[in-house]
Amino acid sequence: HWTLLSVSLLNCLLSTACSVGLALAIALTVHGRGTHLVRGCNSSALPADARTAIATNDCPFNTTRIYDTALALWFPSLLLAAAEAVLSGRCCLVALVFQGIGPCTRSCDKEQV
Repeated sequence: HWTLLSVSLLNCLLSTACSVGLALAIALTVHGRGTHLVRGCNSSALPADARTAIATNDCPFNTTRIYDTALALWFPSLLLAAAEAVLSGRCCLVALVFQGIGPCTRSCDKEQV
């Protein structure tokens, strides 16, 4: 039970940190209109807005769809990390109930859980 408690608590903390990091990345990307995504390219042909970026040979990657692709991958990842944090938190509560120190130890039996 202690292993379940420690692993679920660690996973809950890591998933929450991942969710916060992804939310911050999405916010900075939307606020900066994707300029940080093409910062590695030193081409003067690239516009300041990543949404209108064109493909050049000076970049190590194709810049035509980096803004939309990054956001399209980050939103589902954010939702899945948040769901993982919630489920890990519930698993942590179950482990606490099994130890007899949870929030509903008096009203719930171990057999009900």
